[in-house]
Amino acid sequence: MRIPRVPRPRSLAGQLFGMQAVLIAVVVAGYALFTYISDRSQAEDAAGRQATAVARSVADSPSVIAAIGTSNPTAHLESYSLKVQRDTQVDFITIMNPQGIRWTHPDRNQIGKKFLGHIKPALKGDSFTETYTGTLGASVRAVTPVERDGKVIGLVSAGIRVEAITQRVQDQVTALIGVAAGALALGAVGTYVVNARLRRHTHGMNATELSHMHDYHQAALHAVREGLLMLDGQYRVALMNDGGRELLGVTGDVVGRSVASLGLPAPLTGALLSSEERVDEVHLTASRVLVVNTSPVSGGERRGTVVTLRDVTELQSLMGELDSERGFTQALRSQAHEAANRLHTVVSLIELGRAEEAVDFATAELELAQTLTDQVVSAVNEPVLAALLLGKTAQSNERGVELVVSEDSSMDDGLLPDSLSARDLVTILGNLIDNAVDAAQGSLRARVTVTAYTEAGTDGSALVLRVADTGAGVDPAHAEAVFQRGFSTKPAGPGGRGLGLALVRQAVNRHEGTLTVAEAEGGGAVFEVRLPLWGVGAGSGASSGASAGASSDSGAGGSSDSGGSSGAGGSSGAGSGRARASSQGSVSKGGSS
Repeated sequence: MRIPRVPRPRSLAGQLFGMQAVLIAVVVAGYALFTYISDRSQAEDAAGRQATAVARSVADSPSVIAAIGTSNPTAHLESYSLKVQRDTQVDFITIMNPQGIRWTHPDRNQIGKKFLGHIKPALKGDSFTETYTGTLGASVRAVTPVERDGKVIGLVSAGIRVEAITQRVQDQVTALIGVAAGALALGAVGTYVVNARLRRHTHGMNATELSHMHDYHQAALHAVREGLLMLDGQYRVALMNDGGRELLGVTGDVVGRSVASLGLPAPLTGALLSSEERVDEVHLTASRVLVVNTSPVSGGERRGTVVTLRDVTELQSLMGELDSERGFTQALRSQAHEAANRLHTVVSLIELGRAEEAVDFATAELELAQTLTDQVVSAVNEPVLAALLLGKTAQSNERGVELVVSEDSSMDDGLLPDSLSARDLVTILGNLIDNAVDAAQGSLRARVTVTAYTEAGTDGSALVLRVADTGAGVDPAHAEAVFQRGFSTKPAGPGGRGLGLALVRQAVNRHEGTLTVAEAEGGGAVFEVRLPLWGVGAGSGASSGASAGASSDSGAGGSSDSGGSSGAGGSSGAGSGRARASSQGSVSKGGSS
């Protein structure tokens, strides 16, 4: 058995067209009816005025007054009344005596008979009109007295049949119906054009479908965790979901506001204002790393832009940790190769019967490795920073760069407040060291100097981290640009460039610190970070002998980029072991080993 198909509801445009067509038809029909009634009433009033004027003229005629005084008024008045009737286009003129007996009538058979209608007001000297059915049918008639010396000597009635009045109105109504039909047709065409345009905009959907789509739209906006931002053709916010508000850090009603007025970072604002499509661009806000995609909406003209935002802050952190682990892995592989060479040397000395020299060689290697670890820990007793420095030592050594911990460094364990997380410390110092190693690599006597200490000030204690290298330095014209995302003096790699120092600035700003770059003594430049230590006493963080010129032989590299070291996990667990694995490590306190 075939199931009957349920008809699909008409589209919203179709429903509106039907409603508008019915509305126009009702309005036109109502207007036509009102006009008909109004015209009929006006026609009857006009007929009454016309009949009154004719009756009054006949009653005032001297010949009529004179004829009434004769013995046979009909003989004198009949031809006169018929002539006036034709000339004035009324249907009848009846002249009668005060008792209502007719002297004249269009139908001669009615002469001498009593007038059908009211005559009492006229006998009192008043003219009046009425609609009455007489011998000729219903008519609008006027009755007026014929007076002589103030005495009523006769009556005159003139009238127009209602049928004739109706015919006149019908002629007008026919023209009105033609005009109404034209208005209805014009309205229908206009309604069809408007609704065809509406049908295109609503894609032929009916009201229920549009309502469901709106509900799904709202549910999707609130359910999606990623940020969604829609801009109109003038780059004003047309829509922003909850995720977009959270990721961009905006509050209040932003719909209708220009993107430039949202207070976003300049690179991000530029990407949103761009008319070109952006694919997986990484941008930084005050506290997040976002991947931004923009897609212009076009339909013959620019209608706006759809922007999607993804939060990759944690992912970027994990990628930094992964990069660090890869570096450490490569360093361990190289150190394992070196350790194998040294082990072969010890074995060979023993085989040659030089056991004492073998013991001295092995003991010297162990003492050197332990000395490197002790030097770092004695200078920076903070475990996170110490582990990071020990790990970076092996990495830089493999790249031919000497990593030096300045003798001005002094930091005890437990000094840093809980608000300064280990991850942020690794993000700041790790990226600065990576950037400095990149800059110093390939230079003469390549060296990176790290200084870390706390100092007391009038506003409280502060943590100072200073990283310098022997690179080419930073052009003063680029002193601010080096901290912008995407700026780099190195060729772009698979993961992009220009993010490391931007992450450093983001972390520093999050802790209300400062980040500066300046030219170092002897060439190169130096990057310095100052982080306020909230809640740490002024006396507990006093530095011993820290000075602004502590780094005397290195600068802050000419490269403005790092691999993005942003996690503590990659270095804190194995730093000591890595340092011991390298008997040729280059960490020293005040110089190289």
